Amino acid sequence: MKTLVISGGSSGIGKATASLFAERGWCVFELSRHGKSHDGVIHVDCDVCDSGSTRNAIEQVLQQTDRIDVVISNAGFGISGPVEFTDIQDAEHQMDVNFMGAVRFTQAVLPQLRKQRGGRIIYTSSVAAVLAVPYQSFYSASKAAINALALALANEVREFGIYVSVMMPGDVSTGFTDARHKSSVGEDVYRGANKAVTTMEKDERGGMSPMQMARLFYRIATCRSPKPQYVGGFSYRILCFLDRILPKRLVNWIEYKVYS
Repeated sequence: MKTLVISGGSSGIGKATASLFAERGWCVFELSRHGKSHDGVIHVDCDVCDSGSTRNAIEQVLQQTDRIDVVISNAGFGISGPVEFTDIQDAEHQMDVNFMGAVRFTQAVLPQLRKQRGGRIIYTSSVAAVLAVPYQSFYSASKAAINALALALANEVREFGIYVSVMMPGDVSTGFTDARHKSSVGEDVYRGANKAVTTMEKDERGGMSPMQMARLFYRIATCRSPKPQYVGGFSYRILCFLDRILPKRLVNWIEYKVYS
């Protein structure tokens, strides 16, 4: 029986992924602050903003299994608002959860993956890492940082037989949208901010199902030789492809028109 450890697995994409792996016979450990064990998924309390909590969670996992085959770093949330008026503490918390949380999780699992000379680390990134969304700047930056981390880490751990990938979902219909921390400060100056966020949230609510992303995670976890980056959703793969071949000025102007 193979083992999956996933952070942020109590809701949305994480919960769907944990459930799918469990249904397919994996031993699944879900790490989060508020989750519960269910349907073959074992919950372990974990706060990725706390290094001690994260290390302790992995220690609890290793008390119940002697191998970790796949690690999915999925914990995260979003904030929105103009860069100029975003409270620095809010911006720091965004980066602490989405980026540094992934770093803490990675540092906690790497000793075991090195010891067993193999395994896979998969990060939940976002299309926003490539196509940065206005008024969601810090979220986009946190996911772009994840992409850079994964590429660098892949070369650091290659000699240990460890694969590293990122999965970049497009719009997915989950509770993530309602949980976003939205700031209205500065909307009297940046009059397009509210419309941009409303447009983005409408797209999210009409987006793909979490199970579609769960199936992609499963494919990444079980394919023979995983790629460094995956994009969730056909239309989003096209958008990311166009971003590579079109002038960046044109791509950014198109984004401006979409959200203005």
